[in-house]
Amino acid sequence: QVQLVESGGGLVQTGGSLTLSCVISGGPFGKHMTGWFRQPPGKEREFVAAVSGVGGRTVYADSVKGRFTVSRDSGKNTTYLQMTSLKPEDTAVYYCAARWGAALTTTAGAMNLWGKGTLVTVSS
Repeated sequence: QVQLVESGGGLVQTGGSLTLSCVISGGPFGKHMTGWFRQPPGKEREFVAAVSGVGGRTVYADSVKGRFTVSRDSGKNTTYLQMTSLKPEDTAVYYCAARWGAALTTTAGAMNLWGKGTLVTVSS
């Protein structure tokens, strides 16, 4: 079965940087987009960033635009989320998710498969 596994979370101070990885394994699988979502303590899950399965198009939430970068290494079946200028408000469990097809969407309900999450804590 196909699965997604996130890694790279941890504790970082305000203004620091951190890179998360999302590995998809267990094939077979075809073209797909990968989205990043996060759930801050006591709050609802929200969209962060996504990269399309075809063409490498990206989209970002306004709250992270200019600070976060999403990218994909197709050869390693890995998607990355580079986070810089981190703020305490970025503290959350970060999830990667996949949707099969060519479309690029920011809607959590449209995702077909989710990872279990990795915790990012930004100290103030």
